[in-house]
Amino acid sequence: MSAPDDAALVAAARDSATRAYAPYSRFCVGAAVLTADGEIFAAPNIENASYGLSLCAETNAIMAAVSAGARAIARIAVVGYPADAPHTRSLATPCGRCRQIMVEFAPREAGVLLIAPDGSEVREVALGELLPFAFDSDALG
Repeated sequence: MSAPDDAALVAAARDSATRAYAPYSRFCVGAAVLTADGEIFAAPNIENASYGLSLCAETNAIMAAVSAGARAIARIAVVGYPADAPHTRSLATPCGRCRQIMVEFAPREAGVLLIAPDGSEVREVALGELLPFAFDSDALG
């Protein structure tokens, strides 16, 4: 981990995953975002019987930050795991929709921390690596 706030960011993401509402996929996700002002907002995924209405943890965390007035996200942390295997070592990555939402509020060089649920690994990837050809406000001319 490279930033001093990463420990708190990782802890917030891991904690939020424990509150996931995932009765259909049984896949719990937690995300936390660090705003440019140093605030942390965290949220879990929340599913719906009408699958298309389910909300990803990353989107929930970003929208919580934006709703509180933040417009710039500095870092993002994500953890995900099957509900029946919360101590797995695998890294979950954000879906395409979440990556696009991240690009709206975070610079391409923003670090996205992928967290192993058992705490054994935190891998940092630049947002621009996760979504190299993002559609952004520049595309609107």
